Amino acid sequence: MKRSVFLYLRSLIWVILLVLLDQGSKLWAARYLKQGKDVVLISGVLRLHYLYPENRGIAFGLFQGSVLFFGLVSILLIVFLLWILSRVPDKNRYFPLRVCCIWILAGAGGNLIDRMFRGYVIDFIYFELIDFPLFNAADVFVVCGAFLLAFLSVFFYRKEEDFDFLRRRQ
Repeated sequence: MKRSVFLYLRSLIWVILLVLLDQGSKLWAARYLKQGKDVVLISGVLRLHYLYPENRGIAFGLFQGSVLFFGLVSILLIVFLLWILSRVPDKNRYFPLRVCCIWILAGAGGNLIDRMFRGYVIDFIYFELIDFPLFNAADVFVVCGAFLLAFLSVFFYRKEEDFDFLRRRQ
């Protein structure tokens, strides 16, 4: 098996593992937190609290009732990221870019599963120190992946030739 195929498969395994982590945490939250019992992790800072009514929109509860639209957007994002991931060179220089793709794919996939099979996204992590809206593991993956991608784009991958791998034919 070619090394690039092995690297791609290994990346997909990481995506699947992160999606399983997200889905497992949401199943746990639905089973144990939905009854109204919060779990305080750090008093006054971080708690697990089931968001009810559930999030039928996107981040921060925006665009409620747009499950189908954001499901389609998620599918397009996933296809686009899989295409990018399939082209990322097998070089240490591009390892951080591969990580970004993995995290964003896992987050988009985790929330897509919720939208497709539940009709809503389960949010249960509450950063109460700043009264931040509730979120889930998939949201953390997307935000961290997007933040890292923005950081890399500004400070690391700054030249046009850094992205020549996207233009090559396979």
